[in-house]
Amino acid sequence: MSYDTDDFQKDVLEASRESPVLVDFWAEWCGPCKILGPVLERLAEKNKDQWKLVKLNTEQYPQIAAQYGIRSIPNVKLFVDGEVINEFVGALPEAAIEQWLKKALPSKYREKLNEVQQLLSEGKIGEAQKLLEAVVSAEPGNDNALTMLAKITIFNDPASAMNYSQRIQPGSTYFEMAESIQTFAHLFQYLENPGNLTDGTTKEQYLQAIGDLYAQNFETAIKGFIAVMEIARDFDDDGSRKACIAIFKFLGEDHSITRKYRPAFSSALYV
Repeated sequence: MSYDTDDFQKDVLEASRESPVLVDFWAEWCGPCKILGPVLERLAEKNKDQWKLVKLNTEQYPQIAAQYGIRSIPNVKLFVDGEVINEFVGALPEAAIEQWLKKALPSKYREKLNEVQQLLSEGKIGEAQKLLEAVVSAEPGNDNALTMLAKITIFNDPASAMNYSQRIQPGSTYFEMAESIQTFAHLFQYLENPGNLTDGTTKEQYLQAIGDLYAQNFETAIKGFIAVMEIARDFDDDGSRKACIAIFKFLGEDHSITRKYRPAFSSALYV
């Protein structure tokens, strides 16, 4: 099967609006290209329902190569909706390419996820959850959908949120958020079973901070956790520090609460 193109506009730019297109920029004189080419072709055949492969000879189409900044080959670029969304250079091993593809390929349910974002912005949590559950059912490895599900269930169904977040593996773009949600779920267990928490002078204060977090009173919760840090840093295996970091990650580094309390948190680390 030939993957070469003589119509870049049709075979890549237009085709990428229907399905992701992986373009292998190569040349006859390039030794690594001859190693990478068969690997990409094998993967293309294996994943033909997910993306398409196009090979472009840079010697025959120097203008296109220049347009896309090709300075070293092999150069592989992933096109979606007519634009490059990711790339790599060099003859990577097959396993490494598969890992790269897993991260780089957009979900075929991305329009559904955009719809979810719209529903969430309108406060339609129930509708968003049903749509996310349908996406995860159809695409179990969709880390974005799993993360959104975990985020919208953590305050009313921590056990389900924990389950969703635990399916996200290290190396995923969403792993830090998953860890934050798991920290929340662990803390919320103390609200149901406070006896599982070691006794100490700050126990009630710590539980109050957890309660504030569960009620999504993030600012009050952070202040409570920082206060516990200043009195008994090691309580619950450094639990207050872990809780603050989880809140910062959950809200995002640009959130006003994160920016406001980062300095106080940092100071408390060295009390």
